[in-house]
Amino acid sequence: MNILLFGASGHIGSAIAGELLSRGHSVTGATRTGAIAGKSHEGLTVVAGDATCADTVAELSARGYDAVASAVGPKLGFDDDHKIIVGAANALIEGLARSGVRRVVVLGGAGSLEVSPGVKVVDNPNFPAVWKQNALAQSEALGLYRQADTLDWTFISPAALIEPGERTGTYRVGGDQLVVDAEGHSRISIADYAVAFADVLERGDAIRSRITVAY
Repeated sequence: MNILLFGASGHIGSAIAGELLSRGHSVTGATRTGAIAGKSHEGLTVVAGDATCADTVAELSARGYDAVASAVGPKLGFDDDHKIIVGAANALIEGLARSGVRRVVVLGGAGSLEVSPGVKVVDNPNFPAVWKQNALAQSEALGLYRQADTLDWTFISPAALIEPGERTGTYRVGGDQLVVDAEGHSRISIADYAVAFADVLERGDAIRSRITVAY
């Protein structure tokens, strides 16, 4: 596949790029700076591109891609969560509609997952304050995708805890509910999240759905 990936320089975005490249896909990584530190591959092209600008999304995605992926996220403590996350959702929906690309797979958040009927992860009074605006912005972005009838979108929420770790190649898939293990923990490594993300892109499944992946 030939894939345009926004947010390819972040921790999760670079892992997704690496996983896709290891499978023989061609990746164009779009970053704000037009660079990805420490990553080079014959199948990788890096371009400058602002995912919150619909004109940029339309221009880049019109270059013959099979799918577009987004791992866009704000820099904690530096960026406005709503501007980056919701801005990218709006720009992707509008820009891809203009370019004619329908397939988009998006890195989502865990805060909007349910822990019980009608109760979300972000509703927990102990939810970290530093991540709350991010979680609320991700929830708003998900609502925008759910109204986007021009796209074959998939919104992939990680487990409650996603961090660097081993690539096992295994994970479980859920829907709108938080996936936990036998001890009640919800976690996944960045590497295995990238495996799941690449699997969804390759299989073309979970169309117009939010899924979550965890151990």
